[in-house]
Amino acid sequence: MLRSSVIVTSLLTVLVLNPVTLQAGDWPQILGPDRNGVARGEQLSLNWGEAGPEIIWKTSVGSGVAGVAVCDQIAVFVHRIDDEEIVEARNLTDGQPKWTQKFPTNYQPRVMPEDGPLCVPTISGDYVIIFGASGDLNCLQLSTGKVLWTRQTHQDFGADEGYFGAGSAPVVFENLVLVNVGGFRQNAGVVAFDLKTGKTLWQNGAWQPSYSAPVLTSVNDQPIAIFCTRYETVGLNPKSGEVLFQTPFGMRGPTVNGAAPLVIDDHLFLTASYGIGNVWAKFDQKSIEVLRSGLEPLASQYTTPVPVNQSLIGIDGRQDGPPADLISFNPATGKENWRQAGFGYATLIRAGKHLLIMKTDGELVIAKADDAKYQEIKRVQLMTGTTRALPALSNGYLLIRNEDELACFQINSAE
Repeated sequence: MLRSSVIVTSLLTVLVLNPVTLQAGDWPQILGPDRNGVARGEQLSLNWGEAGPEIIWKTSVGSGVAGVAVCDQIAVFVHRIDDEEIVEARNLTDGQPKWTQKFPTNYQPRVMPEDGPLCVPTISGDYVIIFGASGDLNCLQLSTGKVLWTRQTHQDFGADEGYFGAGSAPVVFENLVLVNVGGFRQNAGVVAFDLKTGKTLWQNGAWQPSYSAPVLTSVNDQPIAIFCTRYETVGLNPKSGEVLFQTPFGMRGPTVNGAAPLVIDDHLFLTASYGIGNVWAKFDQKSIEVLRSGLEPLASQYTTPVPVNQSLIGIDGRQDGPPADLISFNPATGKENWRQAGFGYATLIRAGKHLLIMKTDGELVIAKADDAKYQEIKRVQLMTGTTRALPALSNGYLLIRNEDELACFQINSAE
């Protein structure tokens, strides 16, 4: 499931993921416009009282933990009811349905009872990419919901479903849909599909699938797609699939890589739980060097930390273990700035000077985006039950999902 930071410098620039210009407030894919949990153009006034922000709309959902993507004020989400994965598009501001599409699924869970989709939809222009739990890759038209093409990636490339089904949200580069398919037996660890037709354009790598979402960046005009697979993190030329660099990351046994790679200048931060820990590495367009690694200060099960100044703020621990900690740390040195022990597992969004910290017990915590000192502003219980799906923030609307409902709250954007 799925989670990157990109800071623009003269050396490293962010690639535009969509063929059209994103509007301020769009949340078109996992972890937002730059896949780093940082919202664009969202300065929150937070002028709601103890009762919490106003709920604008909500709807029942089936199984799955896939979060919401938003573009042009259209919210798209996917869930499972019986033997169908259902894709819905609704107006962001009032929840009115725009279209619905249904796809058959035969995925049966191996480890946990959860049988629904895991991947946040990926929106690029008028295209919506849905990656289902059984490896079905569907491309729909955002404006109408029309199905443009479908690929059965597990069948086509001999990929395994893994512990929880397919769970690495695809990324779009120019006219390519890049997917961590995990067809390692057929040299199809990563596969590129034509955005308009679904045709296979290239495949490469004996890499197994993960639950980490890939990210895009560029070094010296060389575009790079970074994939954290089951056991390796690789940098690929997205146009050709050529391997630019590769480093081990992961561990055999009952482990997963769930957090997204995080790019900061010409450095890369990786994290996973299950005894794996974290890695800080320097890379360019042809090599990578690990500078620091270990279990401290952060080993996060699936939360991608967010960048604040030269630090990262994230969750150290697991959802299914002892209460996790919220910490701020320097990724280069591993030194902690502060730690809130026993905070509980959560996912994070940075919006201007604020952090929106969505705990898995349904409580929203608002804190200042301060890497030097923990400064909490508000707490409010927004939902009950377990809230694992990644939240989305768009134009002052916060969309969160628990096991039964998707809800949209107005949290008072000042712009």
